[in-house]
Amino acid sequence: MSEQRAVILASGGMDSATAAAVAQNRGYELYMLHTSYGQRTESKEYESAKAQAERFDAADFLHLTTDHLSKIGDSSLTDDEMEVEDADLDSDEIPGSYVPFRNANLLSMATSYAEANDCDAVFIGAHSEDFSGYPDCRPAFFDAFQTIVDVGTKPETEIDIEAPFVEWSKTDIAERGIELEVPYNVTWSCYRDEAPACGTCDACAFRLQAFQNLDERDPIQYTERPEYTN
Repeated sequence: MSEQRAVILASGGMDSATAAAVAQNRGYELYMLHTSYGQRTESKEYESAKAQAERFDAADFLHLTTDHLSKIGDSSLTDDEMEVEDADLDSDEIPGSYVPFRNANLLSMATSYAEANDCDAVFIGAHSEDFSGYPDCRPAFFDAFQTIVDVGTKPETEIDIEAPFVEWSKTDIAERGIELEVPYNVTWSCYRDEAPACGTCDACAFRLQAFQNLDERDPIQYTERPEYTN
């Protein structure tokens, strides 16, 4: 029986890197897809995703560049006129960093890539702390997208949309990643800066909190490292 294949939506961040490790641990051959869409830290994210593909010995690394999400705007990740907000880890509001319907765009590209390469699954690193603020990270969204994939691909195509962390916290992800020896030193999460990470945006705060909860030191460089544990 041939090895199964999985497309990993490789953002360059720690969640998708851990998803790649989980998929590889399950026996999947990795096809890693990274998309630059005009986000503030796109050069650093690309560099990180490419480094991860090398570390995981991925069968393929596909880098797609698009500009429609940045032209649409209405996100602090893509619009220079909007400021990236400081972290508010207790908020349930949709943050300014939300890119309208981004995950549907990314999953569509990943599904095309998967179908063209006879892949069996698409992995995305979304987790429970994401879906409290991002509507396209909710379990119902992934269930609905699975239906779209089932209906919209060839009859013989079977691609599973895998969001293995959808009920996990960031701390759970970091703990599993450390077990799997994920190269977190070549991951990037900061919404604001390409180096060093700011330490105060939502993405930095959730990441630092996860490592602090585990009494581990995050291996990337930060301008500041606030204490985010209670």
